[in-house]
Parts: sequence; C-alpha cells; structure tokens
Amino acid sequence: MNRIPHVVIIGAGFGGLEAAKRLAKAPVQITLIDKRNYHLFQPLLYQVAIAGLSPVQIAHPVRAILRRQRNLSFLMAEVSGIDFKARKVLTEHKTLDYDYLILAAGSRTNFFGMESIEKNSHDMKDISSAVATRNHLLKMFENASRETNEEFRRSILTFVVVGGGPTGVESAGALSELIHLVLTKDYPQMDLREARVILVEASNHLMPNVYPRNLQAATLKILRRKQVSVRLRVGVTGFDGECVTLSNGETIPAQTLIWTAGVRVASLIEQLDLEKGPGGRMIVKPTLQLPGYPEVYVIGDAAYLEDEKGQPLAMLATVAQQQARHVARNIHGELQERPPNPFRYKDPGLLATIGRNAAVARLGGISFSGLLAWLIWVGLHIYRLIGFRNRLIVMLNWAWDYFFYDSQVRLITKE
Repeated sequence: MNRIPHVVIIGAGFGGLEAAKRLAKAPVQITLIDKRNYHLFQPLLYQVAIAGLSPVQIAHPVRAILRRQRNLSFLMAEVSGIDFKARKVLTEHKTLDYDYLILAAGSRTNFFGMESIEKNSHDMKDISSAVATRNHLLKMFENASRETNEEFRRSILTFVVVGGGPTGVESAGALSELIHLVLTKDYPQMDLREARVILVEASNHLMPNVYPRNLQAATLKILRRKQVSVRLRVGVTGFDGECVTLSNGETIPAQTLIWTAGVRVASLIEQLDLEKGPGGRMIVKPTLQLPGYPEVYVIGDAAYLEDEKGQPLAMLATVAQQQARHVARNIHGELQERPPNPFRYKDPGLLATIGRNAAVARLGGISFSGLLAWLIWVGLHIYRLIGFRNRLIVMLNWAWDYFFYDSQVRLITKE
C-alpha cells in the first residue's frame, strides 16, 4: 500500500489557510501549524485599535474553520527550525516529516532598528497590540479630562500616525472620526478641537506607488477634510513617550505614536540560512518553489518574486491567496506527475477606506473615490470575513456606528 504524501503548512494566515482548503480533495495528509489557534482578518485590525470592532469579530478559530476537512490536522505550536535536507519541521512539541512544505509564515512590524520607537510606540500587527493601542488611546482622553495644564493636555491629545500606506491612512482617518464624531459626546466638558491627528510619511505622496497619482491626491484631500494634519517628505527618527523627533530636527510634543511604517518577514524566515531578497524575503522560482528544494513552496509575505515589469509582488493578502491556490494546483499536478507551472499574479484592484463615506479604489482599470468606493470597501470586507456570525455582527456594528455616530467598543480592559 502506497504511503499518503504529507503536506506541512506553516502559518494559518490568508495564504496558509487558503492552501489548506484548496488541498481538501487531494490525496494527501495535511498538518497546518500556527502559534495561534485562530485566523486573523488583519485588514480590519486597525478597527480594533480605534474601538470600532471587538477582536472576536475579526478572528475565527482555525479548528472551527477546518473541522470538516478530514485530511487535515491542526497543530498549535511555534516552529523553531526547518531541516530542508532531512525534510523535517521542528516545533516546540514535536518534529514533523514532510513530503511537501508550504511556508506561509507571514510578517511582523519593522521598526528599522529604532529602539526608542519600538519601545514606546504602538503597532497593530496582532490582537494583543491592537487592544493595547485601543486601551492607550482611550486612557489618553481620560487623562486629558483631568489635566489642568493646557500645554500638557494638548500633548496628551496629540496622536501621531507614522506611515502613509493603507493601514496608516485608514487608521488616521478612523481615529479622527472617533475623536470628532464619537468621543466629543463622551467628554462634553472638553474642547476636543485641541485634539490633533498627525499623519507622517517620509515620501512625497500618500499610498504606495501601485496607487495612481489621482488616488494619491484624493487620499490627501479626504484626510485633510477629515481634520488630519498630513506631513510629507519627513520621517520619524525617535520617540521617548513624550516627544516625537522628526528627521528635519523638528519635535512634536505627543504621548502617542502609532507605527504603521513598515513590515519585515517573520523571525522564522530570518533565521533560515538561505538566499534572501530585499526585506529578507526568500527568493523563489517563478513556480514559487525554493531553489534547490523543489518540494518546498514559499508564499505570501515570506516570498520574494518579481512580476513581468521587474517589480516585487506586494505583501498583500490577495497575493498570498492567489499564490496559495497556485501552489495547491501545482501539488495536485505533481501528484499526477505533471511539472509545476509558473505563477502569474492577477491584480484584482485596490481599495482603501479613509473613514465615513470616503474611500479610494482602482477596479477594472478605473480609478474613483468617495461614497461608491466606500460602499464597495464595506461590502467586500464583510464578505471576506470568515463565519456568518462575524459578518452579521460587523455589519450591524458598522450600521449602528454609521447612523448613530456611536462606537460600541470603547472599553479600557486589561492588556
């Protein structure tokens, strides 16, 4: 009797989860490994940080998602190493042999070696950091409500967001709306016109270069209309918890810095002694296979692959999911002794929200912004959430917030 091939997938993010699902009918046994027991819908993590959603509304247990998939088992563990020559994955609990390995380890926040920022700022890479950010933001308003020194109170109510990509733009817009539409009713004795949201971006425009210039300009216009102060062509070099230092020597008295300026590969990928590309991502063949190890596939944020124009594929969920589907097809083919095919990314478009009734989009080669883009963004993100219950609750939460200007998750909890 022939042995069933064993496929090990590291990471239960967008890429790893999609690969596991696509191999459901393959004649293989799958082990999915992740240090967390849930799949996190990361694009909405900032909504947790600005008290828009609860963590349970954007996360779903992995075992519940895949409970009906008979050829899969889930292992909650942290991978400590990989022996490519022996085809073994090492974890804190056990060692797993594999016939195929799919590396979908994801990424983490990149502070670019600036220790003061890493120590004192807030990021939004996982649930715990998002909840910590929410607690901090709400505590700032409680502190400001008791503060009698006007200058110090203004520093408490100054919020600096670093990074002009989608996460930074969405966070800054949502935070400004939280202050001026919701918290102003919670603190009627305070003049929240003192509150400032400052978005800092080192380049000369907001949003990555994949966004056309008209949408970059629209993003800037919308943010300013939502009372966000945008600082371009200047970086942040330090933050001690009380003052933000900019690259031009200017300082901003502030007790809050939210860092969204960069990501780096997961620590597991950094530890692997293999050829790396920019950002420490693993260089892969066009088939997404690891050079020298054809049984190993790398997808998502961990993989470095250039498109037809010589540009590296972005670290996006859509890239990871398409790569996962492609790898599953290649493994299906290899089991039938067909050679693997090269991967081609099909751009589904771009979407980013900047708050209430405002978003920017490029779909089908057409760029537009405003209410229509926002409605598409809302519908798409609700659809992509895992679990009918989560979709329903998020839809009701957003509808309540929209009509009543009232965020339901303004809770300061234990971190």
